[in-house]
Amino acid sequence: MLKNSLTELLYVLCGLVCFYSVFVTLKDKSHPAKYTTALFWGILGFTFTFSRIGLLWGNEKIMINDTFIGYLILVMALLSAFKLVKFNKFNESTNEFKEKMAQSIGNKIFIPALSLAIVAFLVAQFWTKQLGSLVALGISTVIALILAIIITKGKGCEVAEDGRRLLELVGPLSILPQLLAALGSVFAAAGVGNVIANGIKTVIPQGNILLGVIAYCIGMALFTMIMGNAFAAFAVITAGIGVPFVFSQGANPVIASALALTAGYCGTLMTPMAANFNIVPTAILEIDDKKYGLIKYQLPIALIMLLIHIILMYVWAF
Repeated sequence: MLKNSLTELLYVLCGLVCFYSVFVTLKDKSHPAKYTTALFWGILGFTFTFSRIGLLWGNEKIMINDTFIGYLILVMALLSAFKLVKFNKFNESTNEFKEKMAQSIGNKIFIPALSLAIVAFLVAQFWTKQLGSLVALGISTVIALILAIIITKGKGCEVAEDGRRLLELVGPLSILPQLLAALGSVFAAAGVGNVIANGIKTVIPQGNILLGVIAYCIGMALFTMIMGNAFAAFAVITAGIGVPFVFSQGANPVIASALALTAGYCGTLMTPMAANFNIVPTAILEIDDKKYGLIKYQLPIALIMLLIHIILMYVWAF
């Protein structure tokens, strides 16, 4: 019960960030796409805030139908496809002020970032069953935010504005992780894994362990590049390749599964579909090449890591 309540609270906080973006966008008289942009963030905020807790109408509580949420997501997709979601200028500090504060704060600026990882790890380690990993991340985020405000002596309005800036710079791609995770579940339910397995059978002879391992690792990387999420790809590729061509050959399922998942993350480093890894950093760092800026640097390392995964799975899992 506590886990569900805290999870919904985190979703509501995400929705509030979206609603703040709607508020500021509608106030901006010079915005190039005011109403369509506000509609997009308003729908996203609505799905985060009310899709599970419902709406109060008089004395009655109305729960939101999942099909209705699906139609709203289609509207968001159309707004994004026609490039009707845009951003205007933000209230940012001058470069001189940023330089002055950087010298004043120094390395203390890393304390919130480090606390984010440390607190999330501790909460997940000791209260995983009670709270879950998502709540652990949410708690660590709130604590890191409080520490950041204390260290920088920032204001609440500055936090809200910078949160809106990051959200709008990333744009519609910010919803890719949710959509791709859902798509992975749909693929698994639709039997895509079986289709992949039948196709692999015509290429890989049954009983060849090395080729099975290569297909499993490369399949995870490639499908992750398509899905943008290794977790979404894992269920499909494990069912289609892992079980019939690796696990059935005597592989240790714990070792092989762990290596397959991280092999998928090699694919994460090579695709713009992985918005959290490759799109958000380019927005933060304001890199000109929004889709491929980071990927170009990560590609050689990702390929080397993928090769190492194949070797480790072949050696350790059997």
